[in-house]
Amino acid sequence: MMFRKISDDVKRAAIRLSEHNLLSLQDILDCCGFSERTWYRIMKLWRDTGDVINQSRTARGRVRHLDREDIDYLLQLVRDNPDYFLDELVDLTQTNRFISVHFTTIFNELDRAGMSRKKLKRIASERNEELRAAFIESLVVQQSL
Repeated sequence: MMFRKISDDVKRAAIRLSEHNLLSLQDILDCCGFSERTWYRIMKLWRDTGDVINQSRTARGRVRHLDREDIDYLLQLVRDNPDYFLDELVDLTQTNRFISVHFTTIFNELDRAGMSRKKLKRIASERNEELRAAFIESLVVQQSL
């Protein structure tokens, strides 16, 4: 038989049937549709952990150096100033977020977040320096009042 996902509810129901001696093992296997080997694997997991789900497989992969807040911070920096170089982003994360990472880590996280060089060029081209200067001037005027 090929691999197939067996519902956790079915596994728990089979265990309850067995614990309360409501059906024989063969009847439980026939009703639930899994093999004797699967039954004993489920029972071992139930006895060892108290659950029918193998919890060790829930967290896969390596631990990330940057969490979601750090990535959002980097994305905001790039949106505010798309002219930043990777080494400048490394310095900013070290001073502002107290995280020391390599520039390839930052590149990979920006890439994973969907920030490409093409988007950076578009953000930079959409920036209007005259409007920005007018905005800064209006802030200065407001502060002087």
